[in-house]
Amino acid sequence: MRNALTVAAPLLAGVFLVMIQSSAQQPTPPRPAPRPAPAPHAQQPAPAPHVQQPGAAAQEPERTTATYGDWVVRCETQAGPPPVKTCDMEQLAQMQGQANPISRVAIPLPAKGQPARLIIQVPVNVSLATAARITADNNDHLTVPFRRCVPAGCFADTEIKEEEIKRFRAETAAGKLLYKDAAERDVAIPVSFKGFGQAFDALLKQ
Repeated sequence: MRNALTVAAPLLAGVFLVMIQSSAQQPTPPRPAPRPAPAPHAQQPAPAPHVQQPGAAAQEPERTTATYGDWVVRCETQAGPPPVKTCDMEQLAQMQGQANPISRVAIPLPAKGQPARLIIQVPVNVSLATAARITADNNDHLTVPFRRCVPAGCFADTEIKEEEIKRFRAETAAGKLLYKDAAERDVAIPVSFKGFGQAFDALLKQ
């Protein structure tokens, strides 16, 4: 089976649903003076409709994506107040004929004054004792230690420094994500640097 890159994925975020329940009809309160009983089969007046106040329901997040070569910049804005916007750039890889990705390489938008970080997500069958590596043309570009595993996968992350970003921008050779599985077997997943510089510049503008 050969690997193929995919460059589009939906932003993983919860969709908030607001359920509005109708109020039950209340019995007619007693009056000071007696009133005639309603005629048989007469319909009671319907209760006034519930009026929802503006902003009472949570709005679905606004999502945008932009593709730069083999990288995708994704943003999600959650309605406020104040509005909360999160962005990242990512590249997914998946086995041909399979829908689920087998790896994700991403750089979230760094907070102001903070360094950028690169995050790798792979399936849970990994050796945590050996760090993941991103290479190109048999040269190591970045070593990324594994931090934790959850049912959704294992995560490695590290700070990505300016000189490493420059190497990624200039790289033209095909890259690889290398790590060892739980049986200490080597795993190699393709990584493309095409569009990295444009995607990173677009990310920083968000």
